[in-house]
Amino acid sequence: MYFHTMPTTHPYIRQLLSCIHLEEKEEIKRYSLDQQHTLKSLKVEGLALHPIVITRKNFGYADYPEISFRLPFPAETNHFRDGVAIECFCAGEDSIKGILIYLDGKMGEFRLFTPDFPEWIEDDKVGIKLAPDQRTSTIMKNVLNGLENNKVLYHLFEQIHADTLMDNIDIVNKFEFTFINQFLNDSQQKAVTAILQKKEITIVHGPPGTGKTTILVEGIEQLVKTGEKVLVSTPANKAVDHITKELIKKGLKVLRVGNFSKTDEEVFAYTPEGKLANGKQQKEIKELKKRAEEFRRMALKYKRSFGKAERDQRNLLFKEVKNIRNEIKSLQLYNEEKLYSEANVILGTPIGLYDAKINQLQFGTLVIDEAGQCIEPLAWCIFPLASRYVLAGDHFQLPPTVLSLEAAAMGLNESILEVCVKTVSNIFLLDTQYRMRKAIAGFSGDYFYKGLLQTPARLSNTGVHISFIDTAGSGYNEMQGSNGTSWQNEGEMMIVKKLVEAGNLDLFSTAFISPYSGQVAAAKEVLPKSMRISTIDSFQGQEKEIVILSLVRSNDDGDIGFLKDYRRMNVAITRAKEQLFVIGDSATIGADPFYNAFLTYIEKYGSYRTVWEFEI
Repeated sequence: MYFHTMPTTHPYIRQLLSCIHLEEKEEIKRYSLDQQHTLKSLKVEGLALHPIVITRKNFGYADYPEISFRLPFPAETNHFRDGVAIECFCAGEDSIKGILIYLDGKMGEFRLFTPDFPEWIEDDKVGIKLAPDQRTSTIMKNVLNGLENNKVLYHLFEQIHADTLMDNIDIVNKFEFTFINQFLNDSQQKAVTAILQKKEITIVHGPPGTGKTTILVEGIEQLVKTGEKVLVSTPANKAVDHITKELIKKGLKVLRVGNFSKTDEEVFAYTPEGKLANGKQQKEIKELKKRAEEFRRMALKYKRSFGKAERDQRNLLFKEVKNIRNEIKSLQLYNEEKLYSEANVILGTPIGLYDAKINQLQFGTLVIDEAGQCIEPLAWCIFPLASRYVLAGDHFQLPPTVLSLEAAAMGLNESILEVCVKTVSNIFLLDTQYRMRKAIAGFSGDYFYKGLLQTPARLSNTGVHISFIDTAGSGYNEMQGSNGTSWQNEGEMMIVKKLVEAGNLDLFSTAFISPYSGQVAAAKEVLPKSMRISTIDSFQGQEKEIVILSLVRSNDDGDIGFLKDYRRMNVAITRAKEQLFVIGDSATIGADPFYNAFLTYIEKYGSYRTVWEFEI
């Protein structure tokens, strides 16, 4: 072990701190509503939703105002993920900070960090926009700055960032066990067994369709059977909810913390709010909420224009509301502690688990699913909660989203999974995919997974399952949106429409995806509403029977932009189960070795078509 006599800061910790600072600066710059960033430009970039229609108002679990809304128009919503920091704004008024609880289609809900609903909340010019997540940044910086004070964790940090492989010593106390799920394949059984060996870090590498969630559920069940208390985290709330549902089916005592959206009744019943909803503890909380409501009503008697004495009185009343809210939080925390102690498995996003303040509980294993989407500083926020770690994901799919190009270049968009695969030898590949026909899986399996990915016989090819429609020479050139933010290609969209109209496709089983939000926005205007329409980034982890992929880029310079991130294409071409249609310009993309290999593959195993087939 490496010992040091005086506190020093690891150079990579300093680098990560610099990255967080750069990302903060970029968020502030990107999300500002000012002369450089008009409301129109923020809306086009998908950073603001305006106007919104308020459909419901209520005071939520911690007595914060919660507002349900709908979008009266098609909008670019891919950046509005559950749990992101937002600001609610109205022209001529001070904006109010909050978080997005959820956004599903045109319906959503957000929470505001203020004593009461603003007077202007139901004006017809109200909107929400993304805001810098300074709280998460502050937590990550504090955790990194304190890392050296925890000798065990700091030693782990040094090992992960060393130039040599970590020394994984086998646990002596191995035990016999019987698989609960009798249908696991050999590679899945090995991964579950590895989880139960309880080494410091175990990596489960799960390419698309290989049953990663299935083996994590089995591993968690087995750990609970041994008497362990298990923590589970993923960076996105939807992913947390997905694994929560699978564990609920197994009858485990689960507790889902950190996101109190009631949109999913099944999951809500396993949140602290859901579990306490009808309990006797709620009576006292309801009384406190009534008192808070009385003080709010008194405060709101003072209208917008009033003198200093009235303003002071109003501030005192709102201060009392804040005090009551803190009292409610304390009561809830007291009630929640019992729930935490009773649960076998506690689940949440990294910040959700950090906020739960469960440091006093003893967790054996922390499972981070979708670890390829988790930036390293977020992982260190929850590493102190357990002594062993299972990282599950696929570092050949999309990395975490980072706004600052400088921070990304310095490594902030390198996930905890990417960092660990370099030095951790305890890696278990799930080697059989059950999603796609063999022809669809083949290119990805060869290029990214070195030919190790198998397809079962039942998914053998029964015809043509992958097609490329080449627009070279057609004049279907790319163009930028009205404010130059995102690429579109009208010619490719015309081909998509003809495919949909002439192909007798089941629209409910069909998805349109593209790397560019501009093309997605255009698709939402012209394609049937029953189709799933999404950017590639938002479609990671999902699947459809039929997928139509529009690559968009078509120019004389062979400029393919962020199509250069081949991991994005790996996600794109592995979403379809039965049919994959790819539309692009071979003259633009073909000079790139990756895309050249992809086109060669389709010529051999699929259908290579030209745009002229679609000319009227």
